Amino acid sequence: MMDKNLQKLKKEYNEIPIPEELDFVVKKAFRDSGVYKTRTKTIYKKLGVTAASLAIATGILTVGVNSSPTFAYELSKIPVVNSIVKVLTFKEYKIDEDKYKADIKVPSIEGLENKTLEDSLNEKYISKNKKLYEEFIADMEGMKEIDDGHLGIESGYVVKTDNENIFSIGRYVVNTVGSSSTTFEYDNIDKKNEILITLPSLFKDNKYIEIISENIKEQMREQMNLDSKKVYWIADESGNSNMDIFKEIDENQNFYINDKAQLVISFNKYEVAPGYMGIVEFTIPTDILSDVLVSNEYIK
Repeated sequence: MMDKNLQKLKKEYNEIPIPEELDFVVKKAFRDSGVYKTRTKTIYKKLGVTAASLAIATGILTVGVNSSPTFAYELSKIPVVNSIVKVLTFKEYKIDEDKYKADIKVPSIEGLENKTLEDSLNEKYISKNKKLYEEFIADMEGMKEIDDGHLGIESGYVVKTDNENIFSIGRYVVNTVGSSSTTFEYDNIDKKNEILITLPSLFKDNKYIEIISENIKEQMREQMNLDSKKVYWIADESGNSNMDIFKEIDENQNFYINDKAQLVISFNKYEVAPGYMGIVEFTIPTDILSDVLVSNEYIK
């Protein structure tokens, strides 16, 4: 009886028409990313609004997946929830000596039907973290030869957003050689269409660069006016500055989409502020983006 109900729901789900606006978003994401163009027909069949029963089931079951591997395995047998995305630690490089410490966790994305995307992300994570470890070993051996200094590195990951639409994972690297440096790099996945969301794919054209940059400058000035401990490298109201200043974001600036469907722009340590400010983030008001967004599918 349950199998018949599932088949009926699946049939109804696959017959949902694709909204023209969403169709344009997906095509633009494919074009801007330049990769992940396989399985297009399958992806389009998954577009649209899910049946209410499927949405409720997914919402209830997501909590249990990360807390119980057995539960996750059992769910994977059921077609309705087979596309739940999760991240696990694939490998960990670890060194713990008096002067030399390394802890590098390699994430692994699982649950995507789009194996081209899944494999590409996982290969990137493996390659980058292996390189981090090899560079650490080389530096450590060099320092041991002269018996000088301390060396440390830590790398891991955090899931910033995991809802029915978006899966955003951030990977960080903290180097401690003299003064520490910290970097974050985000990947944002459209869970329904199983494509990687790039910053340019969200917008009609490159006008977003100026709009977002000006808003960030406003936020920086406001924060500095309210808190004397906060410092950003920007020109004052008259445009004067004695240092390299933040002028505008990069076309592919680091970002993620939060649980409130808002765009969050992220800067690494030392990128736009002194080191003590660490990683800094700015949530961009959606209303100033409304005219340049391709649609409100991701940013609302």
